[in-house]
Amino acid sequence: MSSHPSDTVEVLLPDVVASGAGPGRPGVGGGTSMVWNWVRGIGVALLTVVWAVTAHYTSTGNESSGWGAALALTPMSMALALGLWRLPSRWLGALAGAAVLTGLVVSWPFLKGQVALLYYVEHLGVYLLLSVFFGRTLKGPEESLVTQMARRVHGGVLSPAQAAYTRQVTLAWCVFFAGMALISTLLFLFAPVAAWSLFANLLGGPLIALMFVGEYLWRRRALPEEKRATMADAVRAWKAQRSDKAP
Repeated sequence: MSSHPSDTVEVLLPDVVASGAGPGRPGVGGGTSMVWNWVRGIGVALLTVVWAVTAHYTSTGNESSGWGAALALTPMSMALALGLWRLPSRWLGALAGAAVLTGLVVSWPFLKGQVALLYYVEHLGVYLLLSVFFGRTLKGPEESLVTQMARRVHGGVLSPAQAAYTRQVTLAWCVFFAGMALISTLLFLFAPVAAWSLFANLLGGPLIALMFVGEYLWRRRALPEEKRATMADAVRAWKAQRSDKAP
């Protein structure tokens, strides 16, 4: 899992989409680039499936699992390490890292028996961060996140209908991720672990994909054809926006 919610979203949008490649449609970078984008996209998809199945298996196991706990802690540990690395003081980062590592060693006997809890905390954190990531652009003078991306796609010019629609889409994603966090919490607290894990570990990705498809279908109905952008256009705009914000 990524250290920043926007990185998480980017994982969901592989380069195969951004290239616009597909049957009968060459990729932007030529044949080699198109093949590489498809290979990369398939590889990411397979890795995601393996990760989800493994997470479900280790979360629902009746016995403690050291490797399951280690797997669950890996994304959070990587995000924490990146955050500590970015601290202005290397000494402070090193001390904080040593403190966290000590805490993990001391609490390891407990943690390896709480694999489901570790995955729950991870999923909850990501969903809440994504909800805030979209929602924070709905307040203040700045345009909403999806509006900014749409403006890139359309050369900086949006009609009032496009501006209103993209703001609604930003709100929809904010509510969607908040709802995912709420449902995950309710299932974790009140349902069998297997039911929670089915939702969080196995259905999370498909539900996000379904949200993308649903938004696209609604866009076809809500906006005239000449004012609609393709998925490839949207992903290219996303990547361009991320590049502009990179240090």
